[in-house]
Amino acid sequence: MAKVVLYSALACPYAHRSRLVLSEKKVQFELKEVDLQNKPAWFDQSVSAYGKVPAIEHEGTRIWESAIINEYLDEVFPNPPLLPTQAGRRAVARIWIDYANTRFTSAFGSLLRASGEAEQKAAHDELASVLSFIEREGLAKLSTDGPFFLGAAPSLVDFAFYPWFERWPALQHYRGIALGKELPRLLRWRDAVRALDSVKAHENSADYYIERYARHAAPKKQAVA
Repeated sequence: MAKVVLYSALACPYAHRSRLVLSEKKVQFELKEVDLQNKPAWFDQSVSAYGKVPAIEHEGTRIWESAIINEYLDEVFPNPPLLPTQAGRRAVARIWIDYANTRFTSAFGSLLRASGEAEQKAAHDELASVLSFIEREGLAKLSTDGPFFLGAAPSLVDFAFYPWFERWPALQHYRGIALGKELPRLLRWRDAVRALDSVKAHENSADYYIERYARHAAPKKQAVA
């Protein structure tokens, strides 16, 4: 089978998702880093029509958008499976991947980029509400006794959310929002995903993200009641 070529950017959480899935499946791949601030012309023309990472090339097919890439990888490289086999459970997994894409990542980014005390307070409250929903409606109802989102084994849902939690130290540094004891399942989940060999293989330090996200977070954090 032809090698997977992954176009990525180290700091990009969406590209991080696909690195984790490839690693979890132990798929050998060629990594091509793209400078998103100075993209080569060939990237938009011949790799990703959206001009974004991640994108992959495999067996003559180009694919972009992390959620679509990761489902493709799960189909083409079926072991270990990262989506449930039962159709209803698979649909639930996709609902939570969509929630990550449409609610969680948006709330994270809004708080990071918020300026002024009122804007930061509103963004803080929205992200806190999203985290509570994940704790209550996601992990509490789906993980049963297992540490991962869907139970005992990791899934595409875990890899859809986790990159932003590796970046959480930057959000806490600039915006003062911590993951508290009121989120016990979320904390257990974060620690379980962090401990996976596939995650440790691609881990960056808190200092890396704090430095990398500085330009997104100006002005620095305001006090949030």
